[in-house]
Amino acid sequence: MSPDLAFVALADPTRRAIIARLAKGEASVGEIARPFAMSQPVSHHIKVLEESGLITRRIDGTRRPCRLADGALEEIEGWLSMLRRGLEANFDRLDGVLAEMAMEETSGKKE
Repeated sequence: MSPDLAFVALADPTRRAIIARLAKGEASVGEIARPFAMSQPVSHHIKVLEESGLITRRIDGTRRPCRLADGALEEIEGWLSMLRRGLEANFDRLDGVLAEMAMEETSGKKE
């Protein structure tokens, strides 16, 4: 799965809602479409999610239930964790600079 394709797929609010629904468990296209009051556009969204590697479909007789793809969200989570670590490091450096400035200001007032 490409994180780029996943983020493009997740840029759409309907697709994010579908992912949130599938986080609760497997569902048919009809079950997914029900809250949106549309069927064809939901099929397109499901296709985009499937092509991005975020969801999979299996054949169960005449049904093709959808579910979250194994490991798909973990790759996104790993990428976000890398960004989070970078931001935390930046904030830690900023905290150090601000603490240093506060100490200089305090010591300057005592003189």
